[in-house]
Amino acid sequence: MSYDRPLLGISLMLGFCIIAPLGDAFAKLIGQSIAVGPMLFLRFLVQAVLLAPFIVLSLKPWKLSRRAAWLCLIRTLLHITGIGLMFAALKYIPLADAVAIVFVLPFITLLLGWLFLGEEVGPVRIITCAIGFVGTLLVVQPSFAQIGWVATLPLLVALNFAVFMLITRLIARETDPIGLQFVSGVMASALLLPFLLLGQLFEFPSVNWPDPTGFEWFLLLGVGVLGTLAHLLMTWSLRYAPSTTVTPMQYIEIPIAALVGLVVFAEWPNALAMLGMAITIAAGLFMLFYEQAKARQRHAAQQQQSPAPAAAG
Repeated sequence: MSYDRPLLGISLMLGFCIIAPLGDAFAKLIGQSIAVGPMLFLRFLVQAVLLAPFIVLSLKPWKLSRRAAWLCLIRTLLHITGIGLMFAALKYIPLADAVAIVFVLPFITLLLGWLFLGEEVGPVRIITCAIGFVGTLLVVQPSFAQIGWVATLPLLVALNFAVFMLITRLIARETDPIGLQFVSGVMASALLLPFLLLGQLFEFPSVNWPDPTGFEWFLLLGVGVLGTLAHLLMTWSLRYAPSTTVTPMQYIEIPIAALVGLVVFAEWPNALAMLGMAITIAAGLFMLFYEQAKARQRHAAQQQQSPAPAAAG
């Protein structure tokens, strides 16, 4: 794949950083009156409906091997769990705090890659992970002091999505990302529908189908549309620029989430949380730039080891 439009890739990632916090804000607004179950169902149903035209118009046969299908099912269950935990967390935790805590994800992903994929992890990476985790704990502490263990839900979200990303990497080479998201949306909708029907029948609070107002319908559908669009922007950004170029842009999501939280919910992180956010961002960016430097070193070493072309004649 050639990356010949880096500015477009960066612009698409910036769009993700703006839209993702807006989607979280929609979820936080609607989460005060609508149960998590219906929110999840509509989130994935909208994803499947929006991505269906891409699958149809591509005119490509799309299928999964049996191994990939099972991994896709596990990935979908993790996706449901992760988004459900995030929806629950946003009911109680300031938007910027929740987003910042989830940014412990790269460090957890690195450690899981070392444990399960045998990827190299040296002392610099371990120290950076430890510093980033300390920053995350500083963000957690103010909310934990106020609301208790619920403040740790974004940490569970990060751990969940680290496993989610690990499985995604295992099947990435044999599947198209948009097709994978479409199948995930269909699977999640099919898995959640029986629970909604049982919730309606037995009036379980967490899955009971509500009677939304017009504005609540707007928010519910907005959660699905914005969530799907954010993922597409991230996916497309990686088509036009390498991940080493666009991934650092993701940390812009934290201050944007803080701004959205201030405007919509009159929330502003306290000094300790802001210090934690700064530490997490600094550790994450250091990790990214360190990985870029290591990649350049490996590339230079490979070029030096490759045989020189034979002289003509």
